Amino acid sequence: MGEKSKSRGWCGWFIAIIVLAAVVLAVVYTVRSRLKKPDEDKPDDGPVPGPPGAIDKKYADALKLALQFFDIQKSGKLENNKIPWRGDSGLDDGSDAKLDLSQGLYDAGDHIKFGFPMAFTATVLSWSILEYGDQMDAVNQLDPAKETLRWTTDFFIKAHPSDNVLYIQVGDPKIDHKCWERPETMTEKRPLIKIDAETPGTEVAAETAAAMASASLVFKQSDPQYSATLLKHAKQLFDFADSKRGSYSVNIPEVQTYYNSTGFGDELLWAASWLYHATEDKAYLDYVTKHGKEYASFGNPTWFSWDNKLAGTQVLLSRLLFFKKDLSGSKGLFSYRDTAKAVMCGLLPNSPTATKSRTRGGLVAVSEWNSLQQSVSAAFLASLFSDYMLTSRIHKISCDGKIFKATELRDFAKSQADYVLGKNPMGMSFVVGYGDKYPEFVHHRGASIPADATTGCLEGFKYFNSTEPNPNVAYGALVGGPFFNETFRDIRDNPQQNEPTTYNNALLVALLSSLVTTSSALQSLN
Repeated sequence: MGEKSKSRGWCGWFIAIIVLAAVVLAVVYTVRSRLKKPDEDKPDDGPVPGPPGAIDKKYADALKLALQFFDIQKSGKLENNKIPWRGDSGLDDGSDAKLDLSQGLYDAGDHIKFGFPMAFTATVLSWSILEYGDQMDAVNQLDPAKETLRWTTDFFIKAHPSDNVLYIQVGDPKIDHKCWERPETMTEKRPLIKIDAETPGTEVAAETAAAMASASLVFKQSDPQYSATLLKHAKQLFDFADSKRGSYSVNIPEVQTYYNSTGFGDELLWAASWLYHATEDKAYLDYVTKHGKEYASFGNPTWFSWDNKLAGTQVLLSRLLFFKKDLSGSKGLFSYRDTAKAVMCGLLPNSPTATKSRTRGGLVAVSEWNSLQQSVSAAFLASLFSDYMLTSRIHKISCDGKIFKATELRDFAKSQADYVLGKNPMGMSFVVGYGDKYPEFVHHRGASIPADATTGCLEGFKYFNSTEPNPNVAYGALVGGPFFNETFRDIRDNPQQNEPTTYNNALLVALLSSLVTTSSALQSLN
């Protein structure tokens, strides 16, 4: 009896040890498998997209127009000017600080150079080129994109004369908005705004660092010296942004009316992500994993815009988990990837977590002012994430247990692009010059005034009030877009719907570049 009890006890302990060992082995295997293959979805045997294929003429034509708009927005002494009604302007910009800030881009329908959204424009253009440069090249649009990018980064190099000084605005909106005139004839004062160690502006310093870092990758092969210069500025600006923290909207209250920032954490993560891609310095990867819980809003999908870079950062860091082989010690990246997937699930119309921020015609819409920004940015991220998946041979995504194909993300992206180009209840294109019906009274000073007109600050308002369409067509301009009820008023005195911006166009370039043909995503940006 006693011996039998001993035998049972020994057997019980033996079984318990075996079970425990099995559990430990299972945990070790799971951890190792996650480190070996970062993405939890296993690749299947489906096809991997190849090099650029057949060209979709619709998107190719729209892409060419979208890039042309940047030529309309250029300040400075124009080189190889392609716009007959544009000429040199802003040649004395920066002279108050003994700097040449004549280049750069006018922000919208006015003549202010706002550094914060301009830097976002440059970062998105860089991202487009890095991901889809082969597709741009297939339709002869790669060189125009790179020319615009360099025109903008040349401005930022000059706007950053020392480590902790960055000029972030040229022109005074209060002065500018009282006038209606062509940029070539403006004579008003063009005051400057800067950030420095005493008046920091983390958001704009970090976004400019992101622009410089991403652009350094664009020019890495074609102009290594220029690339190195951009990267040097990017590192200095990131250090400035991180070490001298402070919101530019708080420290410079006058910017709040136009480009008020809701926080700088997203820009720090965005800039560090781009610096990691540009340098492969693990310190930047450690930065995004260390500060993720503080700034990244994990599990909370957000909209990608000039003010909020989180969704873009999450998708950008996801590419590392799709393609990077050695990411040991970077477990924090999974939270970025998982949140990026939540963003994707929110965009898919039939997902259990689909956003309700849509019009009846299917357009993702978040704001009544400049409604197309989030529509186009969301579509670009969806198309890009779909390409990441397909290149990794991961053809499915799970949204609360419901399975969707990666190609459905691309279908969503196409639906937004098609809406913008005219497949909508209004039957009109929101890209000027595309299709049979598009805005003709765009809120844009240069487009609304004849090139040979002589006007001062106030005389030009007779053209603002004119009932005739703009004499100059702002080809490629993406206007703000429809209201939630899918109505649109094509009048000049409607900047809410009818004013174009450079950052909207940068996002449109990104989206169209992803759709112009089919190809795989690059597995490395270096």
